[in-house]
Amino acid sequence: MRADSSSTRPIRALPKAHLHLHFTGSMRHSTLVELARRHGVHLPEALVEDWPPRLRATDERGWFRFQRLYDIARSVLREPEDVRRLLREAAEDEAAEGSGWLEIQVDPSGYAGRFGGLTPTVELVLDAAREAEAATGVGIGIVIAANRTRHPLDARTLARLAVRYAGRGVVGFGLSNDERRGRAYDFEGAFRIARRAGLLSTPHGGELLGPASVRECLEILHADRIGHGVRAVEDPALLSRVIERGVVLEVCPASNVALGVAPSAAAVPVRALYEAGARLALGADDPLLFGSRLARQYELARTEHGFTDAELADLARASVTGSVAPAEIRKRLLDGIDAWLAAPPSVPADTAHPAFT
Repeated sequence: MRADSSSTRPIRALPKAHLHLHFTGSMRHSTLVELARRHGVHLPEALVEDWPPRLRATDERGWFRFQRLYDIARSVLREPEDVRRLLREAAEDEAAEGSGWLEIQVDPSGYAGRFGGLTPTVELVLDAAREAEAATGVGIGIVIAANRTRHPLDARTLARLAVRYAGRGVVGFGLSNDERRGRAYDFEGAFRIARRAGLLSTPHGGELLGPASVRECLEILHADRIGHGVRAVEDPALLSRVIERGVVLEVCPASNVALGVAPSAAAVPVRALYEAGARLALGADDPLLFGSRLARQYELARTEHGFTDAELADLARASVTGSVAPAEIRKRLLDGIDAWLAAPPSVPADTAHPAFT
């Protein structure tokens, strides 16, 4: 279903929050290339001339290639200033996309070896986030994420670390990486630690695996939000429970296509989930590897799923109300969404592919 976009409001002017963005995956491509040159890191052609890479992760080999490219990209972050630059530029890009609140997900284990351990890494990220907020006006919350391919005891260590900084910039606890290599129930103890401290529960599920993965996140990890979660559409009874509990699904259309979860943007079940009553927060996941940022996800909802401006405003509201943004930021964004919708449409529409350098 394609919308008539001859008279529509500009998507980048729509205030919104961004709830599904990974740390290294937020990096600008030009920054990746520059830091690799500076630190003597060899980048494969898929991250240089053939960027964005052609990916498919629905089999083990495809996921291994995706993870390998991500690990190579992460390796260019060698100095504290690299981390500060990454977060500052991520916040600048969020502002350009119309996002006033960002919850960015990081597994400090992947960076601890370079920055003096887990605790110094988290403190560096939090300090860099505060600097980025001050420079751009975009609020930033940190979600500490465990890697489901590592031992559950490692996740408990990260959960305790997240708890230590709850209320000081850390807002949630997540679980990422290949669903096929770590079941949610193995990580129940870590999530219990995080929930007791009031941290948001934001595991990935229902991306590479089907409804059972969503069910485990819902029932065992007591998810407040589920990263992706699109496969819930395959089980109407499960989807009803997701809706009844008010769980937000962080849907990432471009990512789903790039990784082979859906054959096309039109096949990502954004419309079906929305019409069923699910709360959806669109996310870009890893722009560095997928080639598009937040506004593009809204453009896909408009062009591929026929979302009207009123419906796009609904998506933006769900992103804000599903966040843990402070009350003053939440009010500003929600008031801005109402003002965006009350304004007359623009001609022509803002339909260009989002640029980022």
